[in-house]
Amino acid sequence: MSVRSRKTLFTAAALTAGLSLAAVTPALAGASADHTTRAAAVSSAQGDPRNVTQHVADFYGAYIDSVWATDDPGAAAAKKALRGFYLSGAAQKKVAAFEKKQHADGILFAQNVPVKWKVAYTGSGMGHATSRVTLTWGDGPHAQVSRIDVQSDLKTLKITDLKPAG
Repeated sequence: MSVRSRKTLFTAAALTAGLSLAAVTPALAGASADHTTRAAAVSSAQGDPRNVTQHVADFYGAYIDSVWATDDPGAAAAKKALRGFYLSGAAQKKVAAFEKKQHADGILFAQNVPVKWKVAYTGSGMGHATSRVTLTWGDGPHAQVSRIDVQSDLKTLKITDLKPAG
């Protein structure tokens, strides 16, 4: 084998090793000081951008991530952008009015951040679909749970109303 071929082989091996290390290092580094990382219970996820319930689930997942990320300077801008994209203008005004009056987040109807969320379709009619968002506030058998009914326009998929489930 020529010197040039060996150099090319060693360079390729070093590059491969470096890229592998770069991919594995974040996983090995563990959690930040503020939040603990949990092992994924599910190793895959899927979605459909045409599905209204999936749209609500996507919103709540991204929104909770942005609220949770207190150490990320871009989190506030992300929250605002998510609201603008997923909520109708009327829903944005209703959320803002709730927040001004209650001094709590108008999407989560709370002052803190849930550790888990789930979204389920509950029905539709007159051009709208309703989803039930279940928020879990803590771990263990005595974790508190709250529920929010979210109404979405079937044509635009925009969230048009949010209210605590009664």
